[in-house]
Amino acid sequence: MAAERKVLETEGEEDEGQSLWSSILSEVSTRASNKLPSGKNILVFGEDASGKTTLMAKLQGAEHNKKGRGLEYLYLSIHDEDRDDHTRCNVWILDGDLHHKGLLKFAVSAETMRDTLVVFVVDMSRPWTIMESLLKWASVLREHIDRLKVPPEELRDMEQKIVRDFQEYVEPEDASSLSSPQRRVPTTSSPEDENIILPLGDNVLTHNLGIPVLVVCTKCDAVSVLEKEHDYREEHFDFIQSHIRRFCLQYGAALIYSSVKEEKNLDLLYKYIVHKMYGFHFSTSALVVEKDAVFIPAGWDNEKKIGILHENFSSIKPEDAFEDFIVKPPIRKLVHDKEVAAEDEQVFLMKQQSYLAKQPATPTRASESPARAPTGSPRTPGRTGSTAVPSSSPMAAVKKPDPNNAAASEGVLASFFNSLLSKKTGSPGSPGGASPAQNSAKKPGQKPVLTNVQEELDRMTRQPDAVLTNSAPTENEA
Repeated sequence: MAAERKVLETEGEEDEGQSLWSSILSEVSTRASNKLPSGKNILVFGEDASGKTTLMAKLQGAEHNKKGRGLEYLYLSIHDEDRDDHTRCNVWILDGDLHHKGLLKFAVSAETMRDTLVVFVVDMSRPWTIMESLLKWASVLREHIDRLKVPPEELRDMEQKIVRDFQEYVEPEDASSLSSPQRRVPTTSSPEDENIILPLGDNVLTHNLGIPVLVVCTKCDAVSVLEKEHDYREEHFDFIQSHIRRFCLQYGAALIYSSVKEEKNLDLLYKYIVHKMYGFHFSTSALVVEKDAVFIPAGWDNEKKIGILHENFSSIKPEDAFEDFIVKPPIRKLVHDKEVAAEDEQVFLMKQQSYLAKQPATPTRASESPARAPTGSPRTPGRTGSTAVPSSSPMAAVKKPDPNNAAASEGVLASFFNSLLSKKTGSPGSPGGASPAQNSAKKPGQKPVLTNVQEELDRMTRQPDAVLTNSAPTENEA
C-alpha cells in the first residue's frame, strides 16, 4: 500500500509539472504571437519640394530638413503601450526625378510587398500639379509591381484583402453596432461566410494595387495664400477635393490634409498609419468640414458623398477637366522687381560718359585763335609795348597744329604776323611805318625787332612742313 501511494504521488507531481510547463509555453507562445511584427515598410512618392522628407521626419520626431537624392531611408519608432513592445517601421522616400524609379527594387520586393503601405504626397501650395503627380506616381508603382512578378494567387489574395478592408470599414462611433450596413459581420464563422465579398460601387477600386494607399496633401496652410493672391474661391477647393477623392476611390486610398508648419493633422496621420499597418485601435471619424483639414478614411467615401461638393459649384461643372480650371498663375513679381531695382552709380556715370562722347566735337583752339586775336583789346596809338608779348599768343596756338589743315593755316599765320609787324615797327602817327633798316638806324642802341620776329616767323612756318613730313609715311601706310 505504501509503495502504491508513493507511485501515485510521483505521478501527481509529474502531472503538475507538465501542466506548469504547458502553461509557461502557452504564455510564451501567446506573447510571441502578439508581438509587434518587424519588417513593415512605408513607400513615399511625390514631386520635388512637395514636403515628403519634412513630413516623414516630423513623424519620426526629428526637426531637421535634410534632403537627399535617389532613395532616402529613415524609420519610425512604433511603441505599443498595452504590450510594452517596440519595433521599427522602415520608410523609403523616392526622389521626385523619374530617373531614380529603378531604385524601387531596393525598397519593395515580392516578399515585402504584403507588408508595405504606399503614401502619395501632393503639394497644396501648387494645386495645379496635384492630379498630374498622383497619376504619374500611381503609374510608376503599377509598373514596379508588374515587374516584381508576384504569383497570381498571392496577388489576388492581397487584392481581395484590400476589398475586404474597404468594405468592412465602419464609423468609430458605430463600431459596436453589428447592424451597420457598411460592416460585414457574419453571425457564424463558417468558411462560406468568410468568402463573401459585398459588391463595390461604381468607380471603386477599379485600380486595385493589392497595397494599402494613402494620399497626403501637404502645405495646406497655403489655402489662405491661394485665396488672397490667386483669387481662389470655395468652389475651387471643393473642385480640387472632389478630384482627389475620386482618385482615392479608384485605388481604395485614404486622404489626409496636413500642414507641418501649423502641425495640423500630423498626430492623426501617425495614428492612421500604425492602425493600417499594425492594427492599433483608431477612433477618429471622417473630417470634411474644414477645407484645410480634410480626413477621408479608406472605405468611408462613395460617389454620393462626393456629390455633396458639387452642390456649391456655380461656374464649374463636376465633369470639367482638372487642368482647365486649376491652372498655374502667371508670374507677376518679376516686373515689379525690375521697376524698383536701383542702377549702380558707376554704371550710370559710364553711360553718361559714352553719351557725351557721341555728341558733336567743339571747334579746336587752333582754329579759333587767329579769329580771336584781332578782336582783342585795341592798341592805342601811343602804346609801343614789347614785341615778344603779342607773338606769344599765336605761338601757343600753333604749338599743336592739325596735320590735315597745316597747309591751309600757313597762309593765315603769315598774313597775321605781317599785320602785327606793320603795327609794331612803325612810329606813332606815321601812316605807313618806316622800314626795319631805318628804324634800326634811328635807334642804334635798340635791338632790331624785325630780326627776332622774322626768325620766329621762319621757325613757325617751317614747323608745319616738318609735321607734314613726319605724318606723310603714316598716311601712305594707311
